[in-house]
Amino acid sequence: MCGIVGIVSNSNISDRLFRCIKNLEYRGYDSCGLAMLTPSGIEVRKNVGSVDDVNAVEHLTEPQGSTGLAHTRWATHGGVTQINSHPHLSGDGAFAVIHNGIISNYRELKEELSASGHTFVSQTDTEVIPHVLQDEFEKEQDVERAMFKTFKRLKGTYAFAFVTTHAPRQIFCARKESPLVLGIGQNSTFLASDINSFIEYTRDIVILNDDEYAIISDDTYAIKHVQTGERINRKVQHITWSAAAAQKGGFPTFMLKEIHEQPGTVKTALNIPQEEITTLARMIHDSERTYLVGVGTTYYVSLTAHYYFAQLAGKFLPVVSSDEFEYSAEVNERTLFLCCSQSGETYDTLKALRFAKKRGAKSAAVVNVVGSSISREVDHAIMQSSGPEICVLSTKAAISQMVVLLRTALEVGRLNDTLSEEQYQTHQHELQQLPDGIQWVLNRRLSRIQEIANAHAPIKNWLFLGRGVYMAIGMEAALKMKEVTYQHAEGMAGGFMKHGTISLIDKEMFTQVFVPPASQTDLYESTMSNVEEVKARGGFVVGFHFGASDPKFNAEVIFPDVPPLIAPLLQLVGGQLFAYYSAVKLGRNIDKPRSLAKSVTVA
Repeated sequence: MCGIVGIVSNSNISDRLFRCIKNLEYRGYDSCGLAMLTPSGIEVRKNVGSVDDVNAVEHLTEPQGSTGLAHTRWATHGGVTQINSHPHLSGDGAFAVIHNGIISNYRELKEELSASGHTFVSQTDTEVIPHVLQDEFEKEQDVERAMFKTFKRLKGTYAFAFVTTHAPRQIFCARKESPLVLGIGQNSTFLASDINSFIEYTRDIVILNDDEYAIISDDTYAIKHVQTGERINRKVQHITWSAAAAQKGGFPTFMLKEIHEQPGTVKTALNIPQEEITTLARMIHDSERTYLVGVGTTYYVSLTAHYYFAQLAGKFLPVVSSDEFEYSAEVNERTLFLCCSQSGETYDTLKALRFAKKRGAKSAAVVNVVGSSISREVDHAIMQSSGPEICVLSTKAAISQMVVLLRTALEVGRLNDTLSEEQYQTHQHELQQLPDGIQWVLNRRLSRIQEIANAHAPIKNWLFLGRGVYMAIGMEAALKMKEVTYQHAEGMAGGFMKHGTISLIDKEMFTQVFVPPASQTDLYESTMSNVEEVKARGGFVVGFHFGASDPKFNAEVIFPDVPPLIAPLLQLVGGQLFAYYSAVKLGRNIDKPRSLAKSVTVA
């Protein structure tokens, strides 16, 4: 995730442009830059580091002009270098582009354009955009038509904006599955990834939807459809929240914001190039033994993936906590070490990785931070591109990693013929339903989850039960509960509960049960037996389940009927929300819980 800003005004914008990009720094902070239209052309200044660090070197407020762009980067393609920083220029210097998203066909476009004489200087996917614009403008001799033709050639997700010497009083921008909003000011028009970028200058906004583009000037804007070019009329909205609140995009906490970002995060994970997934799948397929490794939330991500690999690929992939890996794993040159890490700097996981590599193992990782130690040291890194998580608790990064590993399990199942082509395609279609399913939960079940959480937040002891993959979901939900509420929450398999823990159940020990769809008959019936066992001992049961209302539960959240493949992940979102609203009721520090750090880099 990156932050993009553009301003067109009837006066100098240098100070405003700097402040606007500074307000978006939480969206990416490995590099930043700006492009200003000046009488002599487009002036670009950019470098590696935070906005303040770059400003100290590049003097970002020095260029004077009334039309400009700025960008703060969370790298997805290409290392963290000055040349890979945005904005990117076309070969003739007439177009400057900033971009948030992933152009999935950039390699093909790069090859095509290189063959026709274009020269690329960066490793990024974004750089193809100004070169395609130049290519189309040379044919069309009209900026809007060139932009329209460019849409047809780009695949992937984006919110991008560009300035050009061919139309020096305008900015052109477009959205496809990445956020973009216009700010309508007095003799100034803004565009940005988030409202908080420009809210100190205007609270009048127009939100772009997917597959729309806009052309803005200092006193006008036009929104059109990417496919047809037809003009779209949209009313200006007035925002009432304060500039301070807008730092969180209108949400009271970063945790809640990041939970709500998960439909988009999942879409990004689904758009990771198939070749990256296939490479990982082949590594698993060709290895004698693959270990799934993580610690904390990423351990439960790995545990969730363990069940998907068993179900879809017929593969038993043992799960080992990073901190215990060197004490229990048997590793040789036929081993694959596969880990997940949001930061890419987790001490225990790095230590386990180096242990495995020293013994000749191949290695792979799903990581969120480009250029991190783990991403550099493994043989194959998949960059999940979830964007920075500001809340210490991981929500959107975790579900993104689960989706990446689920995609990989499908690919392994296809490679080893565990899945027929028809089954493979069916599951791929089901997986595409996940973003809408999560959005449904956020839209339709948030209030119910909040109601239950408010009623039972004072309860100090919880069991979170599930069977099969729902055990992994229950354990991750329990971790969220203990992290943010400071209440005791213990996740475990429903069958395991009967072997000791059942003695703890009384009116003071509440239980949350993650129930699969009834179509998974054996799993469903076994789970419901656990519900009966808890109820028989006077326990209070909160049921997360599908289908019709069930009087066996003391309180219930009913999830939408979705394919079993994605059903557990919807319940995980419910678990995140339950932990969040319990903590709010208890008055906890949501984004920075006590004793926790975002990236654990010590033993």
